[in-house]
Amino acid sequence: MGEATAERAPTRVAVIGCGYFAQFHHDAWARMESSGTDLNVRVVGVCDQDEAKARDAAERHSGAAVFADPGSLIAELKPDLVDIVTPPVTHARLIDLCAMTGIDAICQKPLAPTLSEAEALVARAEQAGITLIVHENFRFQPWYLEAKRLIESGLLGPLHGVGFRMRPGDGQGPEACLARQPYFQQMPRFLIHETGIHFVDTFRMLMGEISAVTARLRRINPALAGEDSGLVMFEFESSAVGMLDANRLNDHVAENTRLTMGEMWLEGANGVLRLDGDGRLFWKPHHGDERRHPYGYPEVGAQPGGFGGDCVFATNLAALSALRSGVEPVNTGRAYLRNMEIVEAIYRSSEEGRRLEV
Repeated sequence: MGEATAERAPTRVAVIGCGYFAQFHHDAWARMESSGTDLNVRVVGVCDQDEAKARDAAERHSGAAVFADPGSLIAELKPDLVDIVTPPVTHARLIDLCAMTGIDAICQKPLAPTLSEAEALVARAEQAGITLIVHENFRFQPWYLEAKRLIESGLLGPLHGVGFRMRPGDGQGPEACLARQPYFQQMPRFLIHETGIHFVDTFRMLMGEISAVTARLRRINPALAGEDSGLVMFEFESSAVGMLDANRLNDHVAENTRLTMGEMWLEGANGVLRLDGDGRLFWKPHHGDERRHPYGYPEVGAQPGGFGGDCVFATNLAALSALRSGVEPVNTGRAYLRNMEIVEAIYRSSEEGRRLEV
């Protein structure tokens, strides 16, 4: 009889942040803890400057310690992985704490307020030898994963265009964004820096590298410091083109307008793949009739919980799998800098009124 296989030690995770969006992270880790997955995760600590919020969140994780100071958490617990779910202005200090103690980190986006700050953060993480992952979760939404699979299968043929009409409908009036993430109102760069970057990343995943941008951005709601509306044209290295037509004020046809945030058309020589506001995909072959394309969401069982088709769970699971297997995650800090370079070009294009090569 061979020797018994040693049981894998749990990955000890600490979560910093207990605000609105952090609820989806806590839910994802708690489900991993209880799912019996061989990844064997244990949340050992929860931290928030509001200790009452930290205590409430820690109830989801058996035996998790509660902290109000992230430095104390890291010093006392020495976790294997820190999940940072806090506003962008706090990220530098928290990533530096991880770098100084040699702990891998997942960090919510935007990674930093500016490209230069993000570049410096990534450099410090790399110099310290830690893996820094950016929680860029739209690419893990089930409809985009299926679209990518269909592209790779050859169904669409050569791609020549993509369009997304973003209309979450949450940005009107003086109360815009206050119910969930009130700091959105104070961001000097808002629509593209905070939300549009998701589509930059997703377009790159689906269509290949972006080579040039042309943009016009504007602010409609005076309650916001930053822009809330814009048109951005993308040129891809393949010669395909894309359009992001976005505003936060209007909504679209959907049971939950924040599920997909809008509607997409992905065009190739063989036809058009369309995403609606309820996460459904429709395929229209060239000169043929459009038909529903079933792919497991949301047809199988109840509609998954969580944000954006449960993409937070999928993102965390992919990150953990990569770290456990020693494979470089697709959404490292270094990879994310390319998205930020393109975002910077979008702002410059709008400010200067011209097309910019990236």
